[in-house]
Amino acid sequence: MAIKDDLGRAGEQAAHDHLVALGFVVLDRNWRCGQGEIDIVAREAGELVIVEVKTRRSTGFGHPFDAVDERKRSRLWRLGRAWAAAHPEPSRGLALRTDVIGVTGSPPGRARIEHLRDLR
Repeated sequence: MAIKDDLGRAGEQAAHDHLVALGFVVLDRNWRCGQGEIDIVAREAGELVIVEVKTRRSTGFGHPFDAVDERKRSRLWRLGRAWAAAHPEPSRGLALRTDVIGVTGSPPGRARIEHLRDLR
């Protein structure tokens, strides 16, 4: 298994823990369909939140948020609608929102977590 895969998994766990600490209810992780994958699906208040997690050891090759361009944002919205269609009960009545969590450093100990809410 590649070191980058271990780093990615550790970053997703750090993001999960961050969301839970903020009171989010995590509904799904690493959900896949023919259109792609959602890292984390959560609920916060009346919103279904699709969370993209980007983990980097450092910002030497750019900030984690830089990897989420317009194409990726559009894909996240499509994936969010696909998840809601596949899971009608837990998503009923919830507005859809997309967030990005950037994890920089080595999780869990020295990682910096940044949470960008409501991507548009």
